[in-house]
Amino acid sequence: MTSPISFHQMDPVTQTLYAELLDRLRLRDAHRTIGNAPGTFVTKNISGKPYYYFQYSNPGGAIRQVYVGAKTAALEAILHRFREERFSQKDERMAIERLCAQLRAGEILVTEHAAARVLEGLAESGLFRSGGLLIGTHAFTVLGNLLGVRWVGQALRTQDIDVAVPPLTIVLPGEKTSMPDVLEKLEMGFLPVPPLDPRHPSASFKVRGHPMRVDVLTPQKGKEIKPVFLPQFNTEAYALPYLDYIMEESVEGAVVNGGGRLVKVPAPSRFALHKLMISQSRGGADLIRSDKDILQSAQVLSVLAERRPGDISLAWDSLSHRGKNWVKMARNGLRSFSRQFPIEHHRILKAAPFFA
Repeated sequence: MTSPISFHQMDPVTQTLYAELLDRLRLRDAHRTIGNAPGTFVTKNISGKPYYYFQYSNPGGAIRQVYVGAKTAALEAILHRFREERFSQKDERMAIERLCAQLRAGEILVTEHAAARVLEGLAESGLFRSGGLLIGTHAFTVLGNLLGVRWVGQALRTQDIDVAVPPLTIVLPGEKTSMPDVLEKLEMGFLPVPPLDPRHPSASFKVRGHPMRVDVLTPQKGKEIKPVFLPQFNTEAYALPYLDYIMEESVEGAVVNGGGRLVKVPAPSRFALHKLMISQSRGGADLIRSDKDILQSAQVLSVLAERRPGDISLAWDSLSHRGKNWVKMARNGLRSFSRQFPIEHHRILKAAPFFA
């Protein structure tokens, strides 16, 4: 891989529209009410008496109904409130969809439809409010939009959705997100991937007949790398080294498709340095992914070196305080970076000489 790092600056209008989208999505999530419930109330007459049901569609399109109760004055008041809030939120939803259409016209980085559906389901489930983080290439896409650049090249291609979740030991009421249930409700055909070691449950889910895959990851505790069961997410997760580094500092970003969805991704500087480290931890048979890690790190570092070199400095300070092995892995990744992109490597060292 000897071609120069390539990305395009987004025009100021597109960057402004993206900032407006983020503000609207934050406000929407901060003021979630009954009007946000994705469905409607319907009545059924049973033995001559009216009863209320809440009817909704799963992301896969199947219609479901949940019994609410017999018609009462209290329920009538709730329905009235629901209709008023739903009407007021319709304009907001249309405004967000219009913003996303303008952003697509401005050639912002878009998440393809199937992946956007999965991320919407995960966001609705509360995964990101519970400490979950979107990582990997889909996070790289979001980071490009946050940094105001459009990545160019192979680094954007993936069918995998990687989410990192914290190894919580206490499950708070109302904060449990069942990963298998969320994916099943999408009705996209997700099935657990059989693990290499049959003694361990799966920490991956794959769509039947489709390359799309969801991997659940969590920071490694101790030296052994093996799946860990996380009760608050009702799933196994691959325990990986260095993951706690990017989970300590996250930022909000918007996934853009037909609409917008608020997610959490790693801070750009930590994402880039983490990619340097994991590029060196992959086996020899995974050279393609290792090269992709280096490319994504190089692209993010190139933007930060030009605009926000202080971010790299702070991220490096945090990394270097974690021990000699962390520094060694990052520097080894940087050497791979220098072999593949010598010009960009030299420019980054000028902005961040502590790397040398």
